[in-house]
Amino acid sequence: MTENLLADLEARGLIHNLTDRNEMQTALDAGPISVYYGIDPTADSIHIGNLVGVLVLRRFQEAGHRPIALVGGATGMVGDPSGRSDERSLLDAQTLTSNVAGIEAILRGLLDFQSESSAAMLVNNYDWTKEVTLLDFLRDVGKHATVNQMVAKDSVKSRMDGEHGISFTEFSYQLLQSFDFWWLHENEGCTMQIGGSDQWGNIVGGTDLIRRRSSGSAHALTWPLITRSDGAKFGKTADGTVWLSADRTLPYDLHQYFLRVDDQDARVMLLQLTMLPVFEIDEIMQEHESAPERRVAQGRLADEVVTLVHGAEATAQANLAAAALFGGDALTGEMAEALRGIAPETTVSAADFDGEQNLVTILEQTGLCTSRSDARRKLGEGQISVNRHKYADEAVDRDALLDGKYLLVQRGKKARHIVIVQ
Repeated sequence: MTENLLADLEARGLIHNLTDRNEMQTALDAGPISVYYGIDPTADSIHIGNLVGVLVLRRFQEAGHRPIALVGGATGMVGDPSGRSDERSLLDAQTLTSNVAGIEAILRGLLDFQSESSAAMLVNNYDWTKEVTLLDFLRDVGKHATVNQMVAKDSVKSRMDGEHGISFTEFSYQLLQSFDFWWLHENEGCTMQIGGSDQWGNIVGGTDLIRRRSSGSAHALTWPLITRSDGAKFGKTADGTVWLSADRTLPYDLHQYFLRVDDQDARVMLLQLTMLPVFEIDEIMQEHESAPERRVAQGRLADEVVTLVHGAEATAQANLAAAALFGGDALTGEMAEALRGIAPETTVSAADFDGEQNLVTILEQTGLCTSRSDARRKLGEGQISVNRHKYADEAVDRDALLDGKYLLVQRGKKARHIVIVQ
């Protein structure tokens, strides 16, 4: 696959800038090479935007090269000014340690760390930065970079022109990233760094340091930052960032995010956020365009991403849960069970369930209604559904229980609750 790797990346829209293409192709053909992608641990999870980079690493790995995933325990203490108009908050050591652990867990699920020939490496730049003194850093790294070059970087220029300027701490970030590339080049034979287009200046700073300090050669490749067709930032919703950690964004919500993407975004996301071959994506889009109302592309996109990140079981549960809430088929116990962990749930005893006006009691217990009188009023107004059917009676009998124990109770379109009868 090596000879087709750059062509494949290009077909996916994953090449924005790169150093000399012929030299890069020659190096890939003569490979395998080691290539690294860095993530700063500003949170205990990575988000959808980071997934693009991790999957580019995986594409290199599947072409026979060795991926190095770098978690920036050191650079995370400084903060990258790229793409920001203000200073990042500095994190304490305990928070950084926790964030690094959370990110590592996700990366281990997305890259192959067992392969004999191209096993992925996971590194933390704090390990080689913590013992470096300021004087050593100025002599061995700062000496090889000119302020003229550093100020010319877009990430620095935009901040210097802004209202608050840029601190020396964030100004020095590019030197730390260059040092990372040099260290990996010297100690792990790494000859390529990849990243989003906003990282180009930082990455080529590393190739320059390798050339000046070690007389070595290295390569850089960036991809365009993804934005949605409506102009909104990719991976952002009204509720915040879409994360890859199940503790921050439920697999069901991740699945729903991709089911809702615009038709114009579906192809790009299939190309960049899945490992499907380009020809298969073309076939999916052809099927999608023949009947856009079926949203075939979005369905396949959602399934592929959730399976990559959380596994096939999580995808199956997300689909069952969606079928429970929005499907046209009859609700089943399996569907209701899939909602556990997604919708709030309340357990009631069989004796309580068999009481008179049990639905009124349930509506109050679950918080779907504020009181018994509120429950009666909402039942009378047709706002309550039981197992997706409008309900007006104040009681529900055992025949309504799915698999003899589940009841899906909803108020309006969004408030829902799973009732489990034991």
